[in-house]
Amino acid sequence: MPEIGEGIEHQAPHVCRLMRHDIVARIVHFLRKHLAGKTLAKVATQTDENVYGKVGCSAEAFETSLTGKKVLDAKQQGKYFWLEMSSPPHPLMHFGMAGWLKIKGDDTAYYKPQKSEGPEEWPPKYWKFILQAKEEPRSECAYVDFRRFGRIRLIDCDASDIRRVEPLVKNGPDPVQDATIVTVKWLKDKVQSKRIPIKALLLDQANISGIGNWVGDELLYDAKIHPEQYSNTLSEPQIAQLHKSMHYVCKLSVDTLADSSKFPEEWLFKHRWGKGKKDSMTTLPNGKRVEGDVKAEAVDDANGATDNKTTKKPKAASRATPIQQNGEKGSPTAKKTKRSKRAAESQEDLTTSNGFADSKDVEEPASKKKKISEKSNKNEAPNSNGAKSDGKGEDTGRRRSTRVSGRGL
Repeated sequence: MPEIGEGIEHQAPHVCRLMRHDIVARIVHFLRKHLAGKTLAKVATQTDENVYGKVGCSAEAFETSLTGKKVLDAKQQGKYFWLEMSSPPHPLMHFGMAGWLKIKGDDTAYYKPQKSEGPEEWPPKYWKFILQAKEEPRSECAYVDFRRFGRIRLIDCDASDIRRVEPLVKNGPDPVQDATIVTVKWLKDKVQSKRIPIKALLLDQANISGIGNWVGDELLYDAKIHPEQYSNTLSEPQIAQLHKSMHYVCKLSVDTLADSSKFPEEWLFKHRWGKGKKDSMTTLPNGKRVEGDVKAEAVDDANGATDNKTTKKPKAASRATPIQQNGEKGSPTAKKTKRSKRAAESQEDLTTSNGFADSKDVEEPASKKKKISEKSNKNEAPNSNGAKSDGKGEDTGRRRSTRVSGRGL
């Protein structure tokens, strides 16, 4: 088995490296198989301030608390899993992005790795703790995490209360473990209480535990619901189908222990991971050619919709009502007429306020008057006495500008 951290080329093209509830279910299966009912004869740990320290635990406390105790069972809620010990505290774990649990002599991988050369390396690289059983066969389990995003806690309470304390109490119900809680009515109340894209609601662990990226896409694809549709706009038939699809996809992925070779051929999962790779599938389950964003295109096709991010939004004019006949309300002609009418009314108001009866008597701008005055002075002829006009002349009824020039002040 390849070591975690040696490169993603060891993984099958369709493997999602983010933890999912079906992958955790697989690990719980192996823990029950190898540790349930056995006493921990030896517990070895390595100090890690991220994996242990960021959740208030330590490698020393973990080792001291578990050594010599009996493992009664292994359980999970969504992406969390824990060991029920003969007495508190109980170890609660989360894999983060790249954590995993290896068992000596058994293959816990949920994909088909490349064949490893030579004997199995033990202890494995990047191990954080190793549990060794006292009874025969002396099983050994190792928690590994090369990216150190995983978390290991100790929960000091009765085993029956683990889900009633933090952090599990802050998470929503598990659609598989809590099938009797996640009913159509429960789902209806949940989706109608929020106004967010439905996929965002499903991925939020505070709402529902365990649903990850591809699982969310798969159940929405099966339900024929666009992932960006707002949750509070879902109709009752859509909610009923979403509930059915959720239980179908989640339960089947858990029952198969995340073995993708056992997933139905019509699932989107079978078509999303090989895009762009040689000899990969080039069509979706409905026969449509894989182009662009597989997730958006597949869901769109199932939903009969095209309002994804690649679709151009119609211009404002196309959303407006058809243009009316000339003169009707809302038509371009009517708008032009209104503007002309307003301009005429404004001109009439200005004439009335200045006391002029004709629009030509309205006072012209000072700059224009200055140009006209200078031109008239140049063309001014001498009077009958041979003298030029003094420029005063008779009052034409036109008011002089009252603007005060700033020059010479």
